[in-house]
Amino acid sequence: MVSIIILAAGQGTRMASDLPKVLHPLGGKPMIQHVLDAVAMLKPRKTVTVLSPTLQSNTTLYKTLESSNSLIAIQNQPLGTGDAVKAAMPSFDKEDENILILCGDAPLIQPDTLKELIKQHQQSRFTLIAMRLLNQQQKYGRLVVSNSNLIKKIVEYRDASAAERAIDLANSGVMLINRQLLIDLLPLLKAQNQAKEFYLTDLIELANKQQTPVHYIEANVDEFQGINTRVELAAAELTLQNHWREKLMLSGVTLINPESIHLSYDTNIGKDTTVGPNVTFGANVTIGQNATILPFCHIEHSLIAEGAIVGPFAHLRGHSTIGPQSAVGNFVEIKGSILNKGTKVKHLSYIGDATVGEKVNIGAGTITCNYDGYKKSKTVIHDGAFIGSHTSLIAPVTIGENSIIAAGSVINKDVPAHALAVARQDQTIKPEWAARFRRMRSNKKKD
Repeated sequence: MVSIIILAAGQGTRMASDLPKVLHPLGGKPMIQHVLDAVAMLKPRKTVTVLSPTLQSNTTLYKTLESSNSLIAIQNQPLGTGDAVKAAMPSFDKEDENILILCGDAPLIQPDTLKELIKQHQQSRFTLIAMRLLNQQQKYGRLVVSNSNLIKKIVEYRDASAAERAIDLANSGVMLINRQLLIDLLPLLKAQNQAKEFYLTDLIELANKQQTPVHYIEANVDEFQGINTRVELAAAELTLQNHWREKLMLSGVTLINPESIHLSYDTNIGKDTTVGPNVTFGANVTIGQNATILPFCHIEHSLIAEGAIVGPFAHLRGHSTIGPQSAVGNFVEIKGSILNKGTKVKHLSYIGDATVGEKVNIGAGTITCNYDGYKKSKTVIHDGAFIGSHTSLIAPVTIGENSIIAAGSVINKDVPAHALAVARQDQTIKPEWAARFRRMRSNKKKD
């Protein structure tokens, strides 16, 4: 069992935002939540997140950490990563044998990688994760390795020589170290660098001086994309989305033009479902097998059952359920509603706060008028009902089983089963009125 330190005290000024850097969303949840979720898979004895004093009053961040059972430590001065770890150490005791240190702004780390680090650390007191850079211009610290494949030191990019910058083995920012060793080495750190900060990476040289070997494992560089700007946030989002898309396709989901489809961290799609281009999934979406999501849909907080068809240009939200073999068509919005098996809402409609039975047909331009300016009310449509086009159902209202609502009706009273409801003014026809009107207008124009 390990204990965790998450370094999240960076000011995040390069994000140019009032929102703390680690709260910027990635794949539908704050970037620090990705890190918290990854370490939670390890079942750590304790997790401590290090924050700056400026973040102490941020209730959203505190609630995020509290919900993930993370303790909080404050780094009073921005004196580097070594100083941040010092701020966390009072939270640990002798039961915390090994401490895993990682960054709150590197949210793509995978639990399996951390598990492999822990496995390799069993015969060591100091192990870290290294990565092979694809671009040697990337400003990560470089690992100087001995002939015996042990780390001699880490040189920060700003302090590195040209020869050291040419090294393609770089520091990921993740290390696992024996707690007592960490206690022994931290007081020896010195701010002898360009930034005048206490670098955590200097622990490697200090450990070597005490004859403690420092081991490493290699992992995919994509997992350690640090995020300091919105450009880097977008790059991390692309990496994450590509990972999720590949995983879905390998599980049996067809994604047409996958790079145009945006997923969320909890998107769940069954096999043999097809998703068309330019579909956006927000949080809390589950789709069953053999469903079809046509292009340009936006779906969040919704359940779509097996065999349903949604879109194109549909908007589902508000904890809606689309039943098996149901159809939601173009320019239809469903909000907080249940559509049961075989029901169809094919064109230009809004169904809000409604429960719709099985095999109901809802015509084009239908609206459930669910809001009176003060409160939301429910519409209930029972099995087999037929709702004619351009109908307004003023909630609260119930439409009975197998009833028919005539097109163009405004319904504000319950309709019994098997009835026809017509609520519109009788049509009036005035013969030749249009011809007289046009002649009158034409004569006035000549004058």
